[in-house]
Amino acid sequence: MLIDFFFTLRTARLPVSIKEYLTLLDAIKSGVIDDEGGPTVDKFYYLARTSLVKDEAHFDKFDRAFSAYFKGVELMTDFGKDIPLEWLQKRLELELSPEEKAQIEKLGWDELMKRLSELFEQQKERHEGGSRFIGTGGTSPFGAYGYNPQGIRVGQDRSRHRSAIKVWDQRQFKDYDDSLELGTRNIKVALRRLRRFAREGAHEELDLDDTIRATAANAGWLDLKMVPERHNNVKVLLLMDVGGTMDEHVHRVEELFSAAKAEFKHLEFYYFHNCVYDYLWKNNRRRYSEKFPTWDVIRKYNKDYKLIFVGDATMSPYEILQPGGSVEYNNEEAGAEWLQRLTQAFPKFAWINPEPQGVWSYRQSIAVIQQILNQRMFPLTLPGLEGAMRLLSK
Repeated sequence: MLIDFFFTLRTARLPVSIKEYLTLLDAIKSGVIDDEGGPTVDKFYYLARTSLVKDEAHFDKFDRAFSAYFKGVELMTDFGKDIPLEWLQKRLELELSPEEKAQIEKLGWDELMKRLSELFEQQKERHEGGSRFIGTGGTSPFGAYGYNPQGIRVGQDRSRHRSAIKVWDQRQFKDYDDSLELGTRNIKVALRRLRRFAREGAHEELDLDDTIRATAANAGWLDLKMVPERHNNVKVLLLMDVGGTMDEHVHRVEELFSAAKAEFKHLEFYYFHNCVYDYLWKNNRRRYSEKFPTWDVIRKYNKDYKLIFVGDATMSPYEILQPGGSVEYNNEEAGAEWLQRLTQAFPKFAWINPEPQGVWSYRQSIAVIQQILNQRMFPLTLPGLEGAMRLLSK
């Protein structure tokens, strides 16, 4: 009976395999959700998500597909359909008398879903004060800042009449969609792909397998075997651009920095502005009095460190290619020279760029740095971070 559910997930572009589908069926037959109270839709939801979804980035798509199949929501042609923000901007707010409200027709669930699906195909522009289309300030079942006794609230930040039967924008796992900006938790998940564990230090942890083997070999007399605790031994050198055009990316870079500090025990970090030159710093308030020569940084850390640049790479190309090109002082050597020295000293390197990837082709400086770094530049998105970590872990 769940074959159509499987195809609904595939239609939603979820990477669900036949094997995972059969695992779900086996779990149901085994009575995994037949505990006290019996099976429920909520129990099945969590079982299905656990069996079928292997990546948090797909939780949002799964939620929508699950609703489409079990709650009567019609599947849209484009499962990731977004409603233009301009359609939903507040310009007026409708106020009706009780008598006027009583005259407005209440549509049933099936009619609402069918009509909404049709509107996604038909509507091409903003509507305001009407009764049929997705809009604002009217009596339509779809939109914001109006009134309908039973509709779908779209684009409104809070409930006004508490009559909406569905909130289009509100989905429990929306933040996990890999097309959205990352939060600290998502960044941590991506960075974990780089972690490598090793056993170092004092023998403090019980080695169960070796203890069993030694005890059996000792005619049953207990012979405890200990091993050092596992630690993440990845070493990361993080160089972050700060100031200027990076000001608009502060929040996202702070999230990345916070996640990196939590995930990597061996993390060293320094700041630069626009491009790396002959010195770096650790404290932006004391950047001129507490400078670290870049040569010293290169000599201090060995090639086991993974080098990660974080910056928008947006500047004049002269700042990269010309001696004296820095906007702050007369640097003796071009930034390109220092980038090459760093990448030669640390063979495992990548550049994380918070600028949207769609604008990269319009930034000449980005093209220059990509060429210097052999195209090892990745966007600050979940797929981008995963790609960078995959490259660094090779």
